[in-house]
Amino acid sequence: MIFMLAGTSDARELAVAIKNRGYRVLASVVTESAAKRLNEAGLEVHVGRLTAEQMVDVIKRHGCRVVVDGSHPYADQASQNAVQAAQEANIPYIRYERENQVFEHPHIIWVDDYEQAAEAAAQQKGVIMLTTGSKTVDIFARRLLGIPEVTLVVRLLPRKENMERCEQLGIEQRHIVAMQGPFSKALNQALYDHYSVDVMVTKESGKVGAVDEKVEAALEKGIKVIMIKRPKVDYGVCYHTYDEVLHHLQQWSSCLLGCNFIR
Repeated sequence: MIFMLAGTSDARELAVAIKNRGYRVLASVVTESAAKRLNEAGLEVHVGRLTAEQMVDVIKRHGCRVVVDGSHPYADQASQNAVQAAQEANIPYIRYERENQVFEHPHIIWVDDYEQAAEAAAQQKGVIMLTTGSKTVDIFARRLLGIPEVTLVVRLLPRKENMERCEQLGIEQRHIVAMQGPFSKALNQALYDHYSVDVMVTKESGKVGAVDEKVEAALEKGIKVIMIKRPKVDYGVCYHTYDEVLHHLQQWSSCLLGCNFIR
């Protein structure tokens, strides 16, 4: 069996592709909605965040022989946990990560992390639209709320806990865009127009995350973009396509006595 962190839509597609090659897959996801889609595709699913120790327990309990890490490019803690768990369980670790996109424009401000992004936004002022998800809203709220020249607009998934977090942080309802992406270029531009956005904050999550759509939409309107670089993690074995991962698994399994060792 293969233990796979299926934290993105493309990772979940890869998990299905691996299953269709004849491997048993135990997919690890955070939300029930992601689990439902994978269950419908016939995969076994574990729901909930896991520490490295908990991953080791799951791996051993299910007899998993490989870890495929398809977590989000910015979920560096999840990846570090997966690397550690594979080492402790003494099984191979394979990283799948969507490719980087290259953006070059004078209106793009590159930063290393969320704190730098919040500081850069505070220096720019105006209407700041945050599109980096719910996990780090508090970093931006603490830095930006209360600055007279700044209006913080957040775009995040329409979940109850996200709305509650915004309320606790003091973000007004009229400044919350609760929608499920991905967003087209036209919809991005419509939202920028509606909120009179001056600065958009995003992550370099890759084309699958529709980053190019919101960046191009912003730049065409003269909106400045604060782009957070991907965290640097030493993954070891890392692939950017489904075929590369599938080929690696095939080579690895074929060198074992009785290929059903992990199937």
